[in-house]
Amino acid sequence: MKYIQHKCEVEITGVSDFDLERIFECGQCFRWEADESGTYTGVAFGLAASVRKKSGSIFISGTVSDFENIWRSYFDLDLNYAEIRKRVSIDDFMAQATKHGAGIRILRQDKWEALCSFIVSQCNNIPRIKKIIATLCSEFGDEISFNGRLYYTFPTAEKIAALSENDLAPLRCGYRAAYILGASRAIVSGQLDLKTLAASSPIDARKGLKELHGVGDKVADCAMLFGLHMLDSFPLDVWMKRAVAEHYGKGFDPSIFSPYAGIAQQYIFHYVRNVRGGAKL
Repeated sequence: MKYIQHKCEVEITGVSDFDLERIFECGQCFRWEADESGTYTGVAFGLAASVRKKSGSIFISGTVSDFENIWRSYFDLDLNYAEIRKRVSIDDFMAQATKHGAGIRILRQDKWEALCSFIVSQCNNIPRIKKIIATLCSEFGDEISFNGRLYYTFPTAEKIAALSENDLAPLRCGYRAAYILGASRAIVSGQLDLKTLAASSPIDARKGLKELHGVGDKVADCAMLFGLHMLDSFPLDVWMKRAVAEHYGKGFDPSIFSPYAGIAQQYIFHYVRNVRGGAKL
């Protein structure tokens, strides 16, 4: 990988497996939007940015310092996803899934933002999740001016912990408001330390997350994969349960894809939702 500063953006070359639509539209994040040219703009770690791809190069707005301090890690650019695709292509089904999903990368998101986002996601659809999170940020985040528009940071756990359920009413997130407040207060009080969990074992991380009111297996597994970057975590929603039952039977064990079961999960999820369309599921 090489990168060079242009006037207002950094050009990155030598990165395979980088497809903006597949990265941002695979259900792992909810704050990036595309324009008619295919450029995505969003906010992460308090910084707004635009990302585009042209002729094999990736262009990210900002400086080399922004790239080195935030985006290189955020897009997991030092991990060879092409090799991982080969590794998890253990049968014909996975060969097709990885071929279709080439370009997906697991983002290294802010741990609190990911946990909060997947608490919001339960029993919800993506457009509504995006709307709730956008309102959460515009109501309680800090303003950022970028390219003539206002964007907002994701509010800190400290900011949310000081609120009440009534304060969260504009989000129209129902019972999830209590879960959001509970998680934020657990973090602020020290009951839950996401950095410590990220350095712990998957068993301990899952146990710690599930101690939060309203966090079950799926939310915990999503928070582990997309927030703690535990790449062996294998979230199971209804689509995934049907897919693995059809192709691997009742005794399915995600460890057949270890240590990248979470990445394999994203290839399967993307494939069955977008190519198979659920026809056999």
